[in-house]
Amino acid sequence: MTPPEQPSWRKPVGVLLILAFIALWAALVLSQVERILALPWYAQTIVYLFLGIVWILPLGPLLKWMETGKWRE
Repeated sequence: MTPPEQPSWRKPVGVLLILAFIALWAALVLSQVERILALPWYAQTIVYLFLGIVWILPLGPLLKWMETGKWRE
């Protein structure tokens, strides 16, 4: 019987980093809300869709690090 694996410290740290990143991203978007509201409704929709999707891209390497301990392959 093999001993159980020790929990990795990277996962809790990674979750905290993800939460911090989301908070910073939200603050950045909120700081630009007056500019965004000055746009027509269809442009606002495009901006908010873009900003709502693009924040996920930097999380890929962080998630990989949380699982493997490496930033790249």
